[in-house]
Amino acid sequence: MQYSVYLSGEIHTDWREKIKTAIKEQNLPVTVMTPNTDHASSDDCGVEILGPEESNFWKDHKAAKINSMRHITAIQRADIVIVRFGDKYRQWNAAFDAGMAAALGKSLIVEHAEELTHPLKEIDAAAHATAKNTEEVIEILKYLTLDY
Repeated sequence: MQYSVYLSGEIHTDWREKIKTAIKEQNLPVTVMTPNTDHASSDDCGVEILGPEESNFWKDHKAAKINSMRHITAIQRADIVIVRFGDKYRQWNAAFDAGMAAALGKSLIVEHAEELTHPLKEIDAAAHATAKNTEEVIEILKYLTLDY
């Protein structure tokens, strides 16, 4: 079986690259989709495509709407949604993606450090698996793709 996986969440570490490398090295039948992880181009896509804005609110609004098309489409296409929460910044977009995945009945894997368990308890409750690190996520993907 070929799986389609969407990697959502924090953009400040190399967790996506670790997963992509493991998929390639172990020849797992997994196709990966991601959001735009270049912070500047993600924030500026609205004004770059649709023109400048005087207000930061409308600049962010344009970018958020364009980026949300990418996120929602990827979540709808995905068999599995993996959402990683880091310890920096408030990751409302990651929480939204996790909620969207749960609402659509997608298989959901959440990754975060143990100290984030309390603030993420509702998201963890909706997940099919909650991993403490990227290595556990990779092990879950390996297990899911075993051919018995």
